[in-house]
Amino acid sequence: MARMAPTLAQLFALLKNDEPSDDSEIGILFGTSSEILQAESPAGANELSVREAEVTEWLLDLQYKDSSVSATENESSSPEKDSDPLNKEGSKAIEKSPDYIEIYLYLDKTSGSSKNASPKSEEKSLISEKGSLESKEKQKESEEKSLISISEGSLESNEEEESLEKPSDSSEKGEAPTPKPKKSVRMKCNENVSVSVSEIPSKPKLMTLKSCPSVGMSLESFDQIDNSPMFRSNGAGGNGESNAMVEEAWELLKKSYVYYKGKEVGTLAAMDPSAETLNYNQVFVRDFFPSGLACLMKDPPEPEIVKNFLLKTLHLQGWEKRIDNFTLGEGVMPASFKVLFDSHRLKETLIADFGGSAIGRVAPLDSGFWWIILLRSYTKCTRDYALAELPEVQRGMKLILNLCLSDGFDTFPTLLCADGCSMIDRRMGIYGYPIEIQALFYFALRCARQMLKPERGGKELIERIDKRITALSFHIQQYYWLDFTQLNKIYRYKTEEYSHTAVNKFNVIPESIPDWVFDFMPLRGGYLIGNVSPARMDFRWFLLGNCIAILSCLATGAQATAIMDLVEERWEDLVGEMPLKIVYPALEGHDWRTVTGFDPKNTRWSYHNGGSWPVLLWLLTAACIKTGRPQIAKRAIDLVEQRLSKDGWPEYYDGKTGRYIGKQARKYQTWSISGYLIAKMMIENPSNLVMISLEEDKRIANPRLTRSASFPP
Repeated sequence: MARMAPTLAQLFALLKNDEPSDDSEIGILFGTSSEILQAESPAGANELSVREAEVTEWLLDLQYKDSSVSATENESSSPEKDSDPLNKEGSKAIEKSPDYIEIYLYLDKTSGSSKNASPKSEEKSLISEKGSLESKEKQKESEEKSLISISEGSLESNEEEESLEKPSDSSEKGEAPTPKPKKSVRMKCNENVSVSVSEIPSKPKLMTLKSCPSVGMSLESFDQIDNSPMFRSNGAGGNGESNAMVEEAWELLKKSYVYYKGKEVGTLAAMDPSAETLNYNQVFVRDFFPSGLACLMKDPPEPEIVKNFLLKTLHLQGWEKRIDNFTLGEGVMPASFKVLFDSHRLKETLIADFGGSAIGRVAPLDSGFWWIILLRSYTKCTRDYALAELPEVQRGMKLILNLCLSDGFDTFPTLLCADGCSMIDRRMGIYGYPIEIQALFYFALRCARQMLKPERGGKELIERIDKRITALSFHIQQYYWLDFTQLNKIYRYKTEEYSHTAVNKFNVIPESIPDWVFDFMPLRGGYLIGNVSPARMDFRWFLLGNCIAILSCLATGAQATAIMDLVEERWEDLVGEMPLKIVYPALEGHDWRTVTGFDPKNTRWSYHNGGSWPVLLWLLTAACIKTGRPQIAKRAIDLVEQRLSKDGWPEYYDGKTGRYIGKQARKYQTWSISGYLIAKMMIENPSNLVMISLEEDKRIANPRLTRSASFPP
């Protein structure tokens, strides 16, 4: 009988019981019905044994080719697992997909091992499907019976379903066969298939392949993903060039560590020996965030530098913050700090900048938000709840939140900001209520809500947070969202409307809509616009704000999907040759002169004015995994790997497609390095998403609205 090479349509499963025994065997069916009849002869049994060994070797080789497919086991009898929305929705999607095959396993609780199966027992184990329930031959008392059936759906619908059963000892004595527990294994079938051979417990469990969670799905199931070295490779899971780039990135990140009194407390902003230092030799709060995440996701994690950073910046928060004759609020976090050696006192000292040395002298509004979010990521990674519960840490969070939740003259739940108070730290027309700050504000509120204790005024603050996040989510989802339908509505707005019945609530003049929006907006997709304030809408696309909105669930599930649709539809505009545009489009001509004030660094398609920033890769990757679209992130990572290391890890790229290294970009920029590492580790191990993502809160999504006392009946 001519041997046939095994295909994906054939069974590739190796069974291994808990208690190995010499008197058991496992038959693997991978031929046609005619081959089964031929295999009943001794020669056929030997032929099958050889082919079984070939299948085993083939499967083990495939195990190391691709780790993109994993199987997670869940107790089918557990009500908690059944109630998990990720289990339900993921299973339904898999069952309907033609790219999956189903394998049902029927086992008895017997001890046995395929290693010691004799050729004679293998011969007896091959029986046609019609005789599977009535065995004619007898075997010893400890032998095992198994039935394997394959259902391949639309992959090969004309291939017949085959089964194999080994007669057990109960059939020898004429006893009725006992019912067999049913197991279900679903595995994705593509060019690279990873099959994990592991011990199968006798108790039946349901194993399903989890799809990437979309917004609103439970992220707790990620805690069950295998964290073995096979899955946690520190990003070195690709080809040779990719692995070398990852190793280089880790070495550079380690060199950027800043030490204070013998402890690492942060990372330098950049390590470019060919450029003037300026303030790039400092530890920036927002710049350290991706570095801290990379250290937490590393295998094994390095949380000590993150803990030291959190405590040191908390200590700096307590300093007096004075610019000229004005004292800043007590809760303001520093924009950056640096370590200097005092030659007179012969000791190290810290120098903090709260905006007094920054361009434009603007306090960093986002520093406190990044600090709270990083504290939550640290707690999620290490399970070290004691740090967040320290009285000093609790007080630090309260100071930041009280600064943002204080009463004022605002009629909106959004946070009023000055220009240049965030990552875009120069004049770029983001004053008012920019989406980046609103998304970070929302994210920080929800993170603080999880970590605050009700003692010492915490209960009242938690109540204020609950009210604010409900109002803020409604405001952003309702008034910042723009898609083709909404754009058409704004285009037809009437102006000068009064009373609560007004449709154009901000009195936006339709003629103020820029021409580029009509060409940029696809029929499929949408995004959260840059700013909304009275008589003003900033229609520019800001990547950071939209991605943070997805990770924090500020955007609804439908909106998150539409944002990713927009990225795909406008790939050349938003990604181009080097990810990713910080803002689109660039300000040019008269707009550039009036908005930026002739800023020579923010010329069109450069720096903050339409430049391409590799650090944003980690945000896009996290958003892609959250929405179940990892292929978008992989495509962007491939682009980065073509040039970023060869170009010296620059801070940003210039040009409409990001083709050129930025004219004033520092090389060996630390957050460009750490952003790439995070993206690699997340795409290879999606369980890292739980450190930087929140689940949808149903209380926020469906708030209880009450009629205002001043509203007319």
